[in-house]
Amino acid sequence: MIEARSLILHTATRFLLPLQLLFSLFLLLRGHNEPGGGFIAGLVAAGAICLYLFAFDIERTRELIRFSPHDLFGVGLFLACLSGVPALLLGYPYFTALWWRPEFPFFGEVALSTPLLFDIGVYLTVIGSVLAIVLALAEAEE
Repeated sequence: MIEARSLILHTATRFLLPLQLLFSLFLLLRGHNEPGGGFIAGLVAAGAICLYLFAFDIERTRELIRFSPHDLFGVGLFLACLSGVPALLLGYPYFTALWWRPEFPFFGEVALSTPLLFDIGVYLTVIGSVLAIVLALAEAEE
């Protein structure tokens, strides 16, 4: 891939990447009650990493993500499928939504659910699949 040598693009990317990743987490967590969720949050996160790829190069992008996109894809699929198991263990149909509210020190009561686990799985699957495609295309271009 032709590396952009633009100071403006480099500076803007360093500023926008954390904001886009934070916004993707917001979309992920908001998705249970309002529009959003794992799919669109994963696309926003993958878009942020693609912006980094355009501003810098493949090697620096791989250092940024630290994991193989295929590993992210696999872990995401595993978590999405795993989210249905607690319902089976309790005698409910697979993918029946379950919620529990454990208390943590310093945080208090936190709402956890199997739909959240499913959304996190979808989030990682989307990031992994988009990055696998984009990085393969960028490497083929070189």
